Amino acid sequence: MIPLLLCLTSVWGADDSLSRSIELGPVQVTTTLTPCTPTIGDEVVLEITVESADGVDVLMPEFGEALSRYTILDFVPRQRVADDGSTIHSQRYTLQPYLSGEQSIPPILVEFVDNRPGQKPAPDDLDAYEILTERVDFLVQSSLPENAAQELNPPLGELELVTTFADSASSWLAAGALATLAALVAGVLFWRTRRRRVQRRNAYEIARARLDLLLGHSEPQSEAGIEAFYIELSAIIRRYLEDRFDLRAPELTTEEFLGLAGNSGVLSREHQAVLRDFLRQADLVKFAGLQASAEEIRKSTDLAVQFLEETRENAPWIDVTDDTPTLPSVVSKVTTASASQPNSESMEEADV
Repeated sequence: MIPLLLCLTSVWGADDSLSRSIELGPVQVTTTLTPCTPTIGDEVVLEITVESADGVDVLMPEFGEALSRYTILDFVPRQRVADDGSTIHSQRYTLQPYLSGEQSIPPILVEFVDNRPGQKPAPDDLDAYEILTERVDFLVQSSLPENAAQELNPPLGELELVTTFADSASSWLAAGALATLAALVAGVLFWRTRRRRVQRRNAYEIARARLDLLLGHSEPQSEAGIEAFYIELSAIIRRYLEDRFDLRAPELTTEEFLGLAGNSGVLSREHQAVLRDFLRQADLVKFAGLQASAEEIRKSTDLAVQFLEETRENAPWIDVTDDTPTLPSVVSKVTTASASQPNSESMEEADV
């Protein structure tokens, strides 16, 4: 068995782009930033390309991982098989920096399992090999000219207030109208609050009701429908984890949450294993473009049901109102849009 060697390279492109590659055994990860000297307000494109040998399974980074400091305008994941049998995964982000000056793309984690004959699948005590990309530094230029004044001019001085009777009357009428409108809005809000009836249900009952509603629909068939199904399914489990165990799962990536759950001591090893299998399967469908089969969908559903049933005992009670939606409204909107529109990966593949 040959030990894996790490290799780093950096290349400046002729089109104002910067590429950095890191290679570990059968996997090569390349990050490319274009342009690397943008002006504030410009868009920059970050592309993460992972090329792996045949028989190597790759887990791409979570959507938006380490990119919270930028506005993500577009995201396009792709996957194809080369003539030599290797698999090429890619994620392309269109970003917009908030500020000018020196900026950077932080290191991003890529994982893989080596299933080739005679190779060690993963390091000891780990589920997969890990590759951390090199940080990419770039400069966002200001839109101000170089000879612009660095100091603001002082104020011109206080202006005299000139009023007329007509202006005064108009001001009083406007103030009265605003006060009346504010009173009406306050009255409507008070009336709606009084109509709400607060109920107490435990976290298991809420999550199981949402899951039963999701499973009550017909089984998804299209690629967009399957992706939307997994988005709803993982949202139900992550919300339950927050309500049941006080783990802030919705704001964490899968790997960050699994690390938090392992250190918190609130989940047994068996339940951590169930969650790991469920969340990673959902990530492959949502972010890596994996087309899940009917059997894989049923397996993910069974894992979700198993986790809810095995952790239902002593679930905390939560205050809910009669107008609380059974499923998150944002997730429901995603389902509707996904069912009616082709996904971006399919459109990109058509352009190739």
